[in-house]
Amino acid sequence: MRSMLNVALPKGRLGEKVYAMFEKAGFPCPSILENNRKLIFENEELGLRFFWAKPSDVPIYVERGVADIGVAGKDILLEYAPDVYELLDLGIGKCRMAVAAPEDFRDDPARTLRVATKFSRIARNYYEAMGREIDIIHLTGSIEIAPIIGLSDVIVDIVETGTTLRENHLEVRAEVVPISARLIANKAGYKFKGDLVDRITAGIAAQVNGN
Repeated sequence: MRSMLNVALPKGRLGEKVYAMFEKAGFPCPSILENNRKLIFENEELGLRFFWAKPSDVPIYVERGVADIGVAGKDILLEYAPDVYELLDLGIGKCRMAVAAPEDFRDDPARTLRVATKFSRIARNYYEAMGREIDIIHLTGSIEIAPIIGLSDVIVDIVETGTTLRENHLEVRAEVVPISARLIANKAGYKFKGDLVDRITAGIAAQVNGN
């Protein structure tokens, strides 16, 4: 039986864009476009098996080898630091990780800065690099409310348009890192399926580079 290349795609609009890039690169799986409740989709002729995953779970599937390749945001890769190869910046899903604070906030370097975030590792690394003492408040819900109700001084979060910040009288104070979707690969799987992975990567890279 032919060995299949397993591909983890993030659910949602980003995943649909990613699949379109695979299709354009010559690696389609028509059944994935059908209106059904299937979880796994195969193109036996090309030796490809696709499945949808929660975006934050994709690196876990790839790191543990149940997916050979996948697509995840740079924010997830920086936060969880999975042991995978990062093959390509897809140039989609662009946003930024930023520090935001109330419009009237003035930082006092003499005291510990309270930082609310879903991205504790990213925030800690950012402030450690500048030698700033911080207190991380890890939240999973709406981060923007934390400084408004006095739980934190600032937040570290993903910013796309900035509309939510403005509506809550918050403003970006610093950009931590730009974010976009990345193609990643399992290290062990790449040794055995590298030829196919390289062909997929080249086909997608040509689109990213506008060729």
